[in-house]
Amino acid sequence: MRKLPAVLVIVAVATTIVVWAPWASSAGPGSAPPYEPVLDPADFTTTIDNPYFPLPVDRTLVYRGVKDGQTQEDHVTVTDQTKTVAEGIVARVVTDVATHDGALLEKTSDWYAQDDHGNVWYLGEDTAAYLPNGKVDTSGSWEAGVHDAEPGIVMEANPQIPDAYRQEFLTGQAEDTAWIVDRGGSVSVPYGTLKNALTTLEATRLEPGAYDQKVYAPGIGIAREQALTGASEFAELVSVTG
Repeated sequence: MRKLPAVLVIVAVATTIVVWAPWASSAGPGSAPPYEPVLDPADFTTTIDNPYFPLPVDRTLVYRGVKDGQTQEDHVTVTDQTKTVAEGIVARVVTDVATHDGALLEKTSDWYAQDDHGNVWYLGEDTAAYLPNGKVDTSGSWEAGVHDAEPGIVMEANPQIPDAYRQEFLTGQAEDTAWIVDRGGSVSVPYGTLKNALTTLEATRLEPGAYDQKVYAPGIGIAREQALTGASEFAELVSVTG
């Protein structure tokens, strides 16, 4: 597991959020080594039981919220399928189908695997966004080991404040980073009130000034996510089956 060589500093003043990011220009060129995690496929499993990001086969989570100015519903399903990515790691396939009033907006297959320490890694995605003009945009697709894309951690085995980690890395396309900013407390969503929550802050160098918050619940995974900057966007857990 690779940690970013910096400590997150957050200053919230009214609606303004200032984040000192590890990739900030003030860090200076060459101040950090290239992000190239060395992973052994033999150290991974498709049985993902991390408390804050469990993926039992046949589970479906339904989320409702607002994205791009319109309501959106997402059905996230943990399939029994696997995908061997270019780096040789076998991953669990999780589908995410997004709709608006029954119209298909996006369909994605995400690939995850858990290492023998309990960290859950994100290994890529095959995504298709269905645009209003009838075209299909697949530009968000990427795979660990293809075109120098690197996998990242989506959830640590033992997340602690102020851990920071890359969630994915493909220069100019996928550069999400997360920080653990809170542990404990509860979160209330349509599904119910969930205790012992874990909160992360996410940002990407590709969208300077944009920050998202995700709240995870044990035994469930993501309970709520929302944009902290820009237009109002959020998704809340509605139901869990399986």
